[in-house]
Amino acid sequence: MRLYNTLSQKIEEFTPVTPGEVKIYACGPTVYNYFHIGNSRVFTLFDTFRSYLRYRGYKVTFVQNITDIDDKIINKAKDEGVLWSDIAKQYTDAYIEDIKKMNIELPDVSPKATEEIPGMLALIKKLVDEGTAYVSKNGVYFEVEKFPAYGELSHQNLEELQEGARVDVDDEKKSGLDFALWKFTKPGEPSWESPWGAGRPGWHIECSAMSSRYLSNTFDIHGGGADLVFPHHENERAQSEAANHERFVNYWMHVGYMNIDGEKMSKSKGNFVFVRDIIKDYSAEVIRMFILSAHYRGPIDFSRENVEAVKKGYTEISYTLQRLAQLDGAAPDKKSPYIKSFIDALDEDFNTAKALGIVYEAVNDAKNLILGKKIDKYEGDIKANLKMLESDIKEMAQVLKISPKFEAPEAKAKELVKEIEKMRVEKNYEKADTLKKEVNSLGYLLEFTKTGAFIIKELK
Repeated sequence: MRLYNTLSQKIEEFTPVTPGEVKIYACGPTVYNYFHIGNSRVFTLFDTFRSYLRYRGYKVTFVQNITDIDDKIINKAKDEGVLWSDIAKQYTDAYIEDIKKMNIELPDVSPKATEEIPGMLALIKKLVDEGTAYVSKNGVYFEVEKFPAYGELSHQNLEELQEGARVDVDDEKKSGLDFALWKFTKPGEPSWESPWGAGRPGWHIECSAMSSRYLSNTFDIHGGGADLVFPHHENERAQSEAANHERFVNYWMHVGYMNIDGEKMSKSKGNFVFVRDIIKDYSAEVIRMFILSAHYRGPIDFSRENVEAVKKGYTEISYTLQRLAQLDGAAPDKKSPYIKSFIDALDEDFNTAKALGIVYEAVNDAKNLILGKKIDKYEGDIKANLKMLESDIKEMAQVLKISPKFEAPEAKAKELVKEIEKMRVEKNYEKADTLKKEVNSLGYLLEFTKTGAFIIKELK
């Protein structure tokens, strides 16, 4: 398996720290609002990546934090006249609810920032004791110039970063790039005790403390959205390596941006689409297929039109699997070449777009064989080849977590189809059409092919 590493800007051979195991940390939500379709791209991709790693035989430990104390949470609570903890609980519950609706498996560990303060304080103390952090009037800061490798992850030099960074105003900071590890309490804000004074953690220190506790000081993969490369992940790397004197992460995976109707999502434009709204109109499988239809590192444009196009593809997969399920027989003890191609695509920097294309090719072959079209690469019994394709399509769909859900046709529909076939033999087409409409009224589509008659549950 090969993965693109943001740090090296190269596709590298993947070698886990512990053979047979993969440890992943991905940045989770800041719980001050519902999560939007852009957030769901990151959550969905890492959920699918975890599914694939398991398929390839790895034991996976996946950690994703929940930031439940932050300026955004405090400000939202002030605006609504409620406790900050009420906001955090409300949107943490909503996040878990929406994740489940999206058929995204919860992480193995979901640490909350407010429950991990002791680990953060211990890490900050290490940095202060070693002289890479200092106390200012507003809090404890990491001194960026004490970490020579700062800027390597985002591929910028210190001078460029000094000019372009948005920084907190603090006259006592030694450098504009120095970032808060611990923020001293302001009136009306929540606080925890520390050796330097009451306050709360900075954002970046959370992930360093949590990943070290639940994975190790050096682990395999750290992921998140491309917007987190700088400053969040740059700062994480700096403080972790300065404190532990070990390589922090071996592979950095960053997910590209999602646009909305051709425009970049932004707060000023107000063009966010919440997942809990879109899931009312499309199944979790369709949304996942849409997200997987582009390579994870590249951009993707969310629009109803684009999702509708993906829905057509999902419908074809569902209808084809329904047809194949109605054929007698078992799959032969062999695989089509599609399985190897599928694995090759995902092994090469997790190319889900190419992998989906391979699923579509297998579906198209199955449709053509059902229609009696000759395909040279398939020899022997047609039904045996169809059952092989059924097994392979299901296997690939399960890995990508896009498996259609359907049940066997109702007994009444089956009886009507038998009667229709009898009427067709007798050339009583008027009666057959009447019975066909009755089957349609039950929500089924009917197909009569050389391979047999198929009853398809229609997707709306």
